[in-house]
Amino acid sequence: MAIPAEVISIINRTGSKGVSRVRCRILKGPRKDRVIVRNVLGPIRVGDILMITEAEMETVSTIE
Repeated sequence: MAIPAEVISIINRTGSKGVSRVRCRILKGPRKDRVIVRNVLGPIRVGDILMITEAEMETVSTIE
């Protein structure tokens, strides 16, 4: 089941394949109004609606 989420900001764009890290707000379901960070492949703009399969926050790995 896919859950709709609205893109509220684009954090950064990385890589040569067009991967963007975006902040989005869940619109329906038990996690409604939660803000999560997702990686998105392809073109994306603020205000777009994503259909995501998992409403969990992705982990951020850092290299020190």
